[in-house]
Amino acid sequence: MHTISKEFYFSASHQLHGLIQGHPCGRIHGHNYTLRVFLKGDINQEGFVQDYNDLKPISDWVDQKLDHRHLNEVFNFQTSVENMSKYIYDLFKPQFPLLCAIEMSETPKTNCRYEE
Repeated sequence: MHTISKEFYFSASHQLHGLIQGHPCGRIHGHNYTLRVFLKGDINQEGFVQDYNDLKPISDWVDQKLDHRHLNEVFNFQTSVENMSKYIYDLFKPQFPLLCAIEMSETPKTNCRYEE
C-alpha cells in the first residue's frame, strides 16, 4: 500500500469568532495556507496510486473558491483549519475514493490533519 500527497497553496483572510477578548485571531487577519491531500492505495497499471493530473479539480477549487478570499464569506462555520480540513475532506472524498487525509497549515509551524 502506498500513500501519495500533493500540496496546494492559497492566501486568504479570516476571523475567528467567540474567542476571549484580545485574542489575536479574533481580529481579521490573513495567512499563506498550505493544503495537502493524501491518497492511499495500490499502484495501478500505469505505475501510480493516482495520477497527480487527476487532482486538477482540487487545484481549480482552491484557486477559484479560496485564494485571495475572506474565508468567513466562503464558509458558514468557524474558519479554523480543523473545521476547514474536515469540510474539504468531505467535499472531495466522493470524487477521490483513495483520499485518506487532508492537512492544512496556516503557518510553517502549525498543522492540522483530518482523516477518517
